[in-house]
Amino acid sequence: MDVLQVALGSRSYPLHIGSGLLSSTGERMRDIDFPHQVAVVSNPLVADLYAEPVMVSLQQAGFDPRLMLVPDGEDYKNLATLQLIYDQLIEQRFDRGCGLLALGGGVIGDMAGFAAATFLRGIPFVQVPTTLLSQVDSSVGGKTAVNHPRGKNLIGAFYQPQLVVIDVATLQTLDPREVSAGLAEVIKYGVIRDATFFAWLENHQDLLRQGDPAALIYAIKKSCQIKADIVEIDERESSIRAHLNFGHTFGHAIENLAGYGQWKHGEAVAVGMVVAAKIACNKGLCRTDDVARLEQLLRAVNLPVDPPDYPLAAYVDAMQRDKKVKQGALTMVLNQGIGTVLLEPVTDLAGLFSTILDLKG
Repeated sequence: MDVLQVALGSRSYPLHIGSGLLSSTGERMRDIDFPHQVAVVSNPLVADLYAEPVMVSLQQAGFDPRLMLVPDGEDYKNLATLQLIYDQLIEQRFDRGCGLLALGGGVIGDMAGFAAATFLRGIPFVQVPTTLLSQVDSSVGGKTAVNHPRGKNLIGAFYQPQLVVIDVATLQTLDPREVSAGLAEVIKYGVIRDATFFAWLENHQDLLRQGDPAALIYAIKKSCQIKADIVEIDERESSIRAHLNFGHTFGHAIENLAGYGQWKHGEAVAVGMVVAAKIACNKGLCRTDDVARLEQLLRAVNLPVDPPDYPLAAYVDAMQRDKKVKQGALTMVLNQGIGTVLLEPVTDLAGLFSTILDLKG
C-alpha cells in the first residue's frame, strides 16, 4: 500500500492506494476519528459487489453504518437524485455528528460529496472510488457537483474529503470501456505535467489496456500525485488547477449534446484533448507529431478521437454555458508540446473551432 498526502493545512487528508483495502476501510476511518454514524452512499450495482466488505469493516471498527442507495448512471447526477440522499439522511435522523462515505464511481462521489458539503451546512465525508476514472480524478481534490440540463457540473461546491481509500481490486469488475474511459484522464496528466510519464504510458499501453494490476497501481499513484501537487498550490482553481481541465471544455459539450450517459466522461475528454491539441498546433504551440502521439495513444487504449457530428453552433452554445466562462470569455487549456500547457482566454469560439472542426454552423 502507498499513502499520499494532499497537503491543505487543516483540510489535509491522506490517499491510501493498494489492493484489498476495502476490508480495512473502517480501521482507516477510525484512525482519523471519523464520526460514529456513517451514511454509505452507493448505487445498486456497486453495492452488490462491494457494500458488504465495507459495511462489515465499519461495524467491526465500531461505526454505525447505514446503506443509502441512489440510481446508477450519469443521467441521474442531478438535483432530483441529490434530494433522495437528503431525504434518507433526514428520515434516518442523521445530525451534525454524522459522516458520509461515497462508495462508487465519479457520479456517486460527486453527488455524495455535494450532499456532505450542504447537509446541515457541511458534514465530513470519505471517498472510496471504485472506477479508474474516479480513482485518478474525481475522488481527489474536493470538487463536488451535480449536472443541470443546460450544462455539466454547473451546481456544486469545493469540499475536501477527510480520507480517500483507493482499492485497485475493484477495477477487476470494470468492463473494458470503463477502464479505457479512466485511462483518458491518466493520459491527460502526462500531457499537462509530465512528458516522462506520457512516454511511460506509451510504452505500457498494452498492460494498461489489459488491466495489469502493477501497471495500473503505478499509473494511479502517479496521476494522484500530479493532481495532489496541483491542488495543494491552487485548491479553488484560481490559476494552475485549471490545467486539469485540458480536454474538458469540448468534452463537456459532447456529453451535454449527446445526453448525459451516452458518452463516458473519459471518452468525451479524449476527443476534447485532441481538439485542444489541434488548436494548439494551429497556434504554433505544439507540433503535428505531438498531436499524432496523443491520437495514437488514445486509440491504443480504445478511446475515440473524432468528434460526433453536431452542428458547430450547437457546440459553441454548449461551450458558452460552461462553468469556466468568466465575463463572456472561455479559458482554453492548450498544450505546449507534451508535458506542459497554458491558459488562453477565447471570445470568438465559432471562429476558433471552425478552423479545426469540419462542421457546419
